[in-house]
Amino acid sequence: MPILFPATRAAWGRDAFDNTLKQELSEQLAKHKDDLPLHAAMCHGSSVTDERIGIRLLNYQHLDNQIQAKVGVFFSSLIAGCSCADDPTPVQPLPEYAEMHVHIDLQSGEARITLLPT
Repeated sequence: MPILFPATRAAWGRDAFDNTLKQELSEQLAKHKDDLPLHAAMCHGSSVTDERIGIRLLNYQHLDNQIQAKVGVFFSSLIAGCSCADDPTPVQPLPEYAEMHVHIDLQSGEARITLLPT
């Protein structure tokens, strides 16, 4: 199933573009957290939490009818334990960070999100 960014596509060239991209990307990453590269980006935990995902827009450009953006993604993970009463695994969320490329087709609004190496 394609990931669509219709609001970001519509906001291209307007003052609201930065905030629209950050909001729509955060929503899509939360919605598709098991399908998008958040799991591959984890350094501390073994499962992505449902906590808010923060986005920092690092740069973007228009090239070949696409918006190409580099973003920093702040999210949280947990170490999945056995849920036993005596399990010493910490249950507090662990901070995670990843950088990703987001390519958005300006005709269709379809996006491709790839994890950048650290």
